[in-house]
Amino acid sequence: MQTQHFDLIAIGAGSGGLAVAEKAAELGKRAAVIEAGRIGGTCVNNGCVPKKIMWYAAQLAHGADSATGFGVPVTRGTTDWRTLIEGRRRYIANIGEYWDRHVAERGIDLIEGRARFVDAHTVEVDGRRYGAEHLVIATGGRPIVPPVPGAELAITSDGFFDLDEQPRRVAVIGGGYIGVELSGMLRALGSDVSLIALEQRVLERFDPMIGEVLAEEMRRQGIDLHVGFRAEGLVRTQAGIGVDGTDSQRLDGYDTVIWAVGRAPNTADLDLEAAGVDTRANGVVPVDAFQNTNVPGIYAIGDVTGKVPLTPVAIAAGRRLAERLFAGRPGRRLDYESVPSVVFSHPPIGTVGLTEAQARERYGTSVRVYKAHFTPMRYALSEHGPATAMKLVCAGEEERVVGIHLIGDNADEMLQGFAVALTMGATKADFDNTVAIHPTSAEELVTMKVAEPAPAEEETVDAGIAWQRAG
Repeated sequence: MQTQHFDLIAIGAGSGGLAVAEKAAELGKRAAVIEAGRIGGTCVNNGCVPKKIMWYAAQLAHGADSATGFGVPVTRGTTDWRTLIEGRRRYIANIGEYWDRHVAERGIDLIEGRARFVDAHTVEVDGRRYGAEHLVIATGGRPIVPPVPGAELAITSDGFFDLDEQPRRVAVIGGGYIGVELSGMLRALGSDVSLIALEQRVLERFDPMIGEVLAEEMRRQGIDLHVGFRAEGLVRTQAGIGVDGTDSQRLDGYDTVIWAVGRAPNTADLDLEAAGVDTRANGVVPVDAFQNTNVPGIYAIGDVTGKVPLTPVAIAAGRRLAERLFAGRPGRRLDYESVPSVVFSHPPIGTVGLTEAQARERYGTSVRVYKAHFTPMRYALSEHGPATAMKLVCAGEEERVVGIHLIGDNADEMLQGFAVALTMGATKADFDNTVAIHPTSAEELVTMKVAEPAPAEEETVDAGIAWQRAG
């Protein structure tokens, strides 16, 4: 069987695969991407981009709710779901068409179909073989469906984006970032929502302040939170779909149930054993700091590595890998230590660096924490405004900022610049020496004056917002 050869083949035309192939082509190499689904991967088709459009719609709904307090006459009716969905699908289709053109213009071969390894330098797609000195596994992940009775009665986060009608009463199972994002946008757009989480708080892996404030806001918005609830099966009842838990618990009457319990790597169908590539039991492909697998010439980037499952992380890792391989930069790699991330909940969340607990474990008693909790001026004349909370985690005698945790309006936008400061090693004094922009919520990050006492002390003090102190 004849084999077509390339310098680099990326398996998966999502964010990571496209990034590594694009950079390789830019550096004069012959590159190809193999994709079994739609170009753009999860982010473009079933993740970041369509989710953000839905989030904007939900934000507009919240804005309408608070407008009358400012004298702006707004009456909110039923969400026109079909208009929203059709507009979102047109937008996503345009992005897909752009990527089709862009890949062709860059001279990258797009091979449609499902790849499987033949050996360490060869893959097969629909009976045709393709070889390369460098093969990159970038197949992303898929939603997990637990092996419980009646699991098929629920849809996944992918299925959410296929909904042509708005759910009337919906249960979202999962208290991670996907679960809270879907819950928030559905509730804002008018659905009755229950969020069911196995953990004792939502966003358990984040700094506790984040989960506590978000849970309070979700309840205030009318979302029913059921934490510490193990979903052991789904059942069809006269009332709709029921979610069964331990001790004969049942939450019933849902017309839609959504699994949001995590994602698993898309590696099961790759025949990685034919190439000798090690995988973990959960499908993760282990890599070193330079994205190398255990087999020379085979690399993995993005969600399949089990590291930080974020689109910009996959893109950055892919570009750095291509530069290391083809641009004479042998030390080029991605530092996963301080990656900023955002959760598009309501209100949004931004976080970078260490949680307070992680910092205390690493730096001990040298950690000082500064906190703020307030209602932004945006809601001065409204009864519907969510709170904002902030935390700076500092370490060492110089009080280097090692963690920033935000929840509140515009947290998603304000974090990017502060993430640069943290990455550069800024200290609390550097923050204090920066003139505040007034009146904003962001100014609180450079005006906090009261450090929270160490855990051994009983009382804690939150800093107040600058304009409240000034007034």
